[in-house]
Amino acid sequence: MAESKRDYYEVLGVSKTASKEEIQSAYRKLAKQYHPDINHSPDAPKKFEEIQEAYDVLKDDAKRAQYDRFGQAAFEQGSSTGGAGNPFGGGFSSQGFGDVDLGDIFSSFFGGGGRRTSSASSGPSKGQDTLTRVKIAFMDAINGTKVTIPLTYDEPCPHCQGTGAESPSDLVTCPYCGGSGVERTQQRTIFGIMEGQTTCSHCGGRGKIVKNKCHECDGKGYNRVHKDLLVNIPAGISSGQQIRVSGKGGRGVNGGPNGDLYVEVIVADHPDFRREGNDIHLDVPLSFVDCALGTQIDVPYVYGEVTVTIPEGTQPDQILKLRGRGVQDLRTKKPGDEYIHIKVKTPVRLSKAQKDLLREFQAQESKKEGPFAKWKERFKK
Repeated sequence: MAESKRDYYEVLGVSKTASKEEIQSAYRKLAKQYHPDINHSPDAPKKFEEIQEAYDVLKDDAKRAQYDRFGQAAFEQGSSTGGAGNPFGGGFSSQGFGDVDLGDIFSSFFGGGGRRTSSASSGPSKGQDTLTRVKIAFMDAINGTKVTIPLTYDEPCPHCQGTGAESPSDLVTCPYCGGSGVERTQQRTIFGIMEGQTTCSHCGGRGKIVKNKCHECDGKGYNRVHKDLLVNIPAGISSGQQIRVSGKGGRGVNGGPNGDLYVEVIVADHPDFRREGNDIHLDVPLSFVDCALGTQIDVPYVYGEVTVTIPEGTQPDQILKLRGRGVQDLRTKKPGDEYIHIKVKTPVRLSKAQKDLLREFQAQESKKEGPFAKWKERFKK
């Protein structure tokens, strides 16, 4: 008589209303606890097989529905539970783990990084790019300038050309990895023997070893350099733009070239000019008399001054566009525009004669409906 099987929900320790996430979580926990590669008790293989069989059924919506309706009878008479057989014959198989993140289980046993399949390159490679920032004045960004940056970086040794060897004959193939730069590894895991490769511990992935070190760099292949770097800042540059300086970045790997240095330009604010792209905005204070009667004024822009006609009846905060008086584009040299914002200034100290004139103007205005009276009429409707 066949041995009766335990209830699958009982095996995984979950309720019959458990979600798929709860079932998967319970399975992971039990699989880690009872896998024979970890648990060496005599009943561990049988216990793990039972856990695997229960999970194979309950993770599948159709099989779970059949099991909930018919119990074990649903999978008798030749029905398959999809991988519920002995998983240990001829080495462990990953069947049944299709919707489980194997990386999570690897991480639990080996502290992360279970898949050791990365390869190491023995060839030279470019170093990492680096970033520095420099702050310049607003007008220096408009007109261009030069800045000096104190810099410390590693430069390939001129004597050994970055190899670290005294002569070319002192650089020989690594006898441990055969010049490949990698060592093959094997590791026993809960999923069987995992093969991979890692960087050769003898040559550091270069595939070469040095017999006699370079006398100038002591075998490092580089020298630490302290220099003042002169950088040209082009006219029209904007805050946040970067300038690339080739070969002044991080040290190359295995004799490879240095990375590049990126200089990010931060532009200081101007007390009057405001820049938006290649356009310039400028607040221009005027008296109400000049706005009312119109006038001509010389307005500054980033490359000088330009005469502007203020039309009669100009209103406060009115904006006048000066075409082509903005910043020249960094690449096309096409200039943007300047926008002047009219700011009407009311005088606070008037002479008697000025007051008399204004009172006369006020008296004439009172004979007709002024702007305030027209505005107030809107509230009476």
